[in-house]
Amino acid sequence: MIADAKDFITPHITDSHTLDYPCFRSGFVCEYELPRWNPIHIGRFALDISPTRHVVMLWIAALLCIVFTLLALRAHNRKTREGKAPSGFGNGLEALVLYLRNEVVLPNVGAHGNAYVPYLLTLFFFILFANLLGLVPYGATATGNISVTATLAMVTFIVIEIAGMRAQGLGYINTIVFWPHDMSLAMKLPITVVLTPIEIIGKFTKPFALAIRLFANMISGHVVLLALISLIFTFATWILVPLPIAMAIAISLLELFIAFLQAFIFTLLSTVFIGLIREGAH
Repeated sequence: MIADAKDFITPHITDSHTLDYPCFRSGFVCEYELPRWNPIHIGRFALDISPTRHVVMLWIAALLCIVFTLLALRAHNRKTREGKAPSGFGNGLEALVLYLRNEVVLPNVGAHGNAYVPYLLTLFFFILFANLLGLVPYGATATGNISVTATLAMVTFIVIEIAGMRAQGLGYINTIVFWPHDMSLAMKLPITVVLTPIEIIGKFTKPFALAIRLFANMISGHVVLLALISLIFTFATWILVPLPIAMAIAISLLELFIAFLQAFIFTLLSTVFIGLIREGAH
């Protein structure tokens, strides 16, 4: 199937059952139809588990995480056996991992926070590769899909709540029901009735903020690119071509920085939320 020659930005942010690949036809973009599987019926609901463009991008992002970390580990072990200091790619990745662990995760998560390092590092690199794939020709930004960011946020929400349960034990109930211990019973009851719903809402605003922040930041850059490139077709003149192209290149460079920044912010906020809920136990 031949893709629309003018539509080369929208596929980066929209999901579909096709994948773009280079070809020598009009627009140099063709589409590969992904397989469609029969839906799974759960009662009255039909669950479609057929792979989509964003699902494939997430698979690729996961594969890249595995490959790059294993290559870095292999290079590090080789240098260690040779009695030399790590260098090159392995050294760079090790420096990034140590920075995230020692300067971001452990200071925010709090005491005995090493148990959360693997998850948070995986979260960072997975989001980073998913973001970067949206800048690759014929790729797509899976993190520009609210379903993807919402799922990442929900998994993080579960980790946050489990961290609270492990750290506070029975005291975890205080993160749900607001009960001021230093007040009289006559004051406690009305304050509890008023503030408990706020406490519960506050729990769900954290994953909501994580999902919307990542989704909005990743999709906005591509929307701006689409608007700039559309100027060429809107005015249908070659005179304006250099200006939109120059601005699009500048936005693309900014998008490269944003890909790293949003992965870092998502990870940082996750560590802060874990640290906040564990704080009551220390």
